Amino acid sequence: MPNLLLQTTIEGDHDDWHIERFSLLKAYLLSLRDEDGRFAFQVTARNRTKRGEPDPILSKLHETEFDQLWLFAVDVGDGLTPQDCEGIGRFRRRGGSLMATRDHMDLGSSICNLGGVGAAHHFHSLNCEPDEERHCVDNPFAANISWPNYHSGANGDYQRVRAVGSVHPVMQDQEAADGVIQYLPSHPHEGAVSAPLDDPSARAVMEGQSSVSGRRFNLAVAFERSAQGGRAIAQSTFHHFADYNWDPSAGAPSFVSEPAGDGIARFPEALRSTKQYVRNLAFWLGA
Repeated sequence: MPNLLLQTTIEGDHDDWHIERFSLLKAYLLSLRDEDGRFAFQVTARNRTKRGEPDPILSKLHETEFDQLWLFAVDVGDGLTPQDCEGIGRFRRRGGSLMATRDHMDLGSSICNLGGVGAAHHFHSLNCEPDEERHCVDNPFAANISWPNYHSGANGDYQRVRAVGSVHPVMQDQEAADGVIQYLPSHPHEGAVSAPLDDPSARAVMEGQSSVSGRRFNLAVAFERSAQGGRAIAQSTFHHFADYNWDPSAGAPSFVSEPAGDGIARFPEALRSTKQYVRNLAFWLGA
């Protein structure tokens, strides 16, 4: 049975985006079944140990029995040590799969230090978006958050998403009218991702559109298996997977000041679509 690790880049701070704030994701992954009706995945969820010191799991990930790493970079730039990055890199080179996600501005920027997939993530101070015209505030309502901060809607609401290019397997949805994933949770300030120009194994597979500026922006970049390692996904924000964005009644850290919407609660199809996307990720990464 494939073994998944859900992992944050911070210690267990209960007033932050610690791993228990992704409990609905864990429960859903544990509920998935394979074609024979058996449970499809083992799932372990954990926070990192003390920052500044090698994490005993991440730094040795290539020596573990994990098959997939779902990495939630919720730090402010110090979430991964060089040893952690080396362990994750060796894990992927031995065939392990990776889903790496972050958030606005420089939140989660420690994943820039990951080989390959790190290059897909653009931040305010590191590896900025190649298009300098995008080096501007998209969400003007959060004065303390600068670019990249694409406004796809309120936490608790949903956004309409689109496939980029030919429909990638992670975007397929037999229950949708057009056979393609249509909705994900929205977030007031998403980060930026794009396919590294020097990596032919990578391409953007999903995009959203700012509810403020109208700009289209990438939500997910997929990496096919290559000489660099196993399959991978770079996702624009961890809020696509957080309890608070699936069910705002789950609560958020005290520093979250924007009022939550109720779109997800009023329109169950959006959460069904989100879960289908999660299912697609888990099975595609494991294929």
